[in-house]
Amino acid sequence: MVVEILAVGTELLLGNIANTNAQYLSQKCAVLGFSVYHHGVVGDNEERMTAAIKEALGRSDVLILTGGLGPTEDDMTKEVCAKVMGFELAEDPHTRERIESYFKRTGRTNITKNNWKQAVVPVGSRVLDNHNGTAPGLILEKDGKTAVLLPGPPNELKPLFSEQVAPYLHSLQPETIYSQMVKVCGPGESAVETAVLDLIDAQTNPTIATYAKTGETHLRVTAKAENEEQAKKLVKPVVKELKKRFGADIYSTSEEESLEDVVVKLLKKYKLTVTTAESMTGGMLASRLVNVPGASECFHEGFVTYSNKAKRKVLDVSKATLKKYGAVSEQTAKEMAKGGVFASDSDICVAVTGFAGPEDTKEEPKGLAYISCYIGNEVVVREFHFTGNRMKIREQAVVRALDLLRRCILERCKNEK
Repeated sequence: MVVEILAVGTELLLGNIANTNAQYLSQKCAVLGFSVYHHGVVGDNEERMTAAIKEALGRSDVLILTGGLGPTEDDMTKEVCAKVMGFELAEDPHTRERIESYFKRTGRTNITKNNWKQAVVPVGSRVLDNHNGTAPGLILEKDGKTAVLLPGPPNELKPLFSEQVAPYLHSLQPETIYSQMVKVCGPGESAVETAVLDLIDAQTNPTIATYAKTGETHLRVTAKAENEEQAKKLVKPVVKELKKRFGADIYSTSEEESLEDVVVKLLKKYKLTVTTAESMTGGMLASRLVNVPGASECFHEGFVTYSNKAKRKVLDVSKATLKKYGAVSEQTAKEMAKGGVFASDSDICVAVTGFAGPEDTKEEPKGLAYISCYIGNEVVVREFHFTGNRMKIREQAVVRALDLLRRCILERCKNEK
């Protein structure tokens, strides 16, 4: 079945807010096994909304509309959709009671008249109680077409969808969809796709899709079956083959697990502590690590040594090294990592030094970076040449630093067994 997503709101067209709802809904619909071919955004204008709804219903089985369900005059999604689909409107006593209760709970006694507009619903529609706001969600079904109307605020839309809309949509298409993500760090997206092109071409169920992330490539393996157990059985051998092909380049097969989650988990598992020493990335690496709950068990300190003076003073990088090789060099990266360990008494230090631009210099090309990891009295250094703008280069460096840390921990622990 085909789903189309139509967001309503002039503020979206003006760029005042980002349409994060569409991304969320697309992801959830994909998991449910629906095909999403079109996204749309339309302003608070009855004529244009009417045209957009008619067009969307004409090419989809289910239309999900977000926004425009509030109490003001420019909130007209419900009214326009009901008119297009041929529904009469009437006040729903249950919804009015819920609105009254909501205002009482929030301490509001002066309820303006326009709020009762939200209790008026299409006759015969399915009303979805909104436990986080006043505007209910709605499901309208007619002539083989379905419109799902959801409030715009994400903190209202998401629970409504997961608790009430997702089960409803699943009933329309009871076939189970199961997906597993395989996350690769190291090879670029084109290299990853080339390595699995034979599998992509050969597979119809399950399917394999690649997604490029900053410094990473994710492979989603998706299968359809009568139940989840059968779908998992279809996915398992494909994931096994991917593990065989990519080996240590795979850092996780969990949808929710990030690279920093994996690193912190490894540090805890092997009872290791880590410190970061950053120049070009200016604390971004430390921030990614401490973003993980429980990182305080293994993260000691984060040094931001942007200037040469700071590198000498805090990390004991020698003046001679800086003068002879420069701040962006293999030698400086090594001394930064070693100095970070001794300055913090950690087991490991990851260091990043590089040049993010904005333009090349005679000494250093834009994107050149050296990332080092001191572990077990040894220092591993890698040279990188990143592309993109200043922020993109720094973000890529952080990903590579986390990945180098991951690999060094695994290598050390393997050798110690």
